[in-house]
Amino acid sequence: MNAQTKGFSAWLKITKNRDRLQTFVFGLIAVVVFIAVWALAADFLDIVYLPGPLQVFDAFITSFSQPDPSMGTTMWQNIWASLQRFLYGFLIAFIVAVPLGLVMGFSRKIELLTKPIVEIFRPIPPIAWVSLFLIALGLFWGPIVVIFIGVFFPLLSNIIFGVKSVDRYLIDAAKTLGAKRLQVFIKVIFPATVPYIMTGITIGLGIGWMCIVAAEMVSVFGGGVGYYIYINGQIGRFASMYGGMVVIAILGIITVGLSRFAENRLSKQMGMK
Repeated sequence: MNAQTKGFSAWLKITKNRDRLQTFVFGLIAVVVFIAVWALAADFLDIVYLPGPLQVFDAFITSFSQPDPSMGTTMWQNIWASLQRFLYGFLIAFIVAVPLGLVMGFSRKIELLTKPIVEIFRPIPPIAWVSLFLIALGLFWGPIVVIFIGVFFPLLSNIIFGVKSVDRYLIDAAKTLGAKRLQVFIKVIFPATVPYIMTGITIGLGIGWMCIVAAEMVSVFGGGVGYYIYINGQIGRFASMYGGMVVIAILGIITVGLSRFAENRLSKQMGMK
């Protein structure tokens, strides 16, 4: 490695570190400003359904150590109930969407057969199915199917787009070297689609958390963080209600953050970033 190359690598590293620091600083400033505005608004307006940040923080901490008076469960138990439903719904969506998306993107005939059905159901919001699934499938599986729908369609769309975005020169080169159709699919199409799968997972995770909260709020007596938010809002314990929202935000940030980290790593390995 010559001096010029070393200099460029050092500059690139410094630039990346500077960008990360800038992102952290601006993010921190945004959070501080938001909390300050929130505190001022709570003091100035002095309305019961807008508690201050300190009240919400106290309710948030208390929810983990003491059972909720109206539910008899701690926040840990509510998180576990929601997390079970979320993971089941996400895994089912992943198992169904990945092979279906790969095949739809790879085979024109299968796409023509399946796309009309997908397009009929795709525009329907997952929340619209909540009442039906709760009645038909119960308090546990009903929300799971709602999450499945919320995760399934963005994941499926990204996979199909990923398959169709594979460089035709790579496919033609594989065929020139004697690769059969199945070999092209396994060794060219699928590896090149992995970053798109990860993007679909990231989007689906964000939608999935919205779906689980809505489904649990409607379910009533099903437990979970969504029900915790609903019941505390109904009885006027607004600090606890906002504390539940903070829990969902944290869970969403963690899961989406992990997915984005994996997505960036895979994209770099695939030469896309």
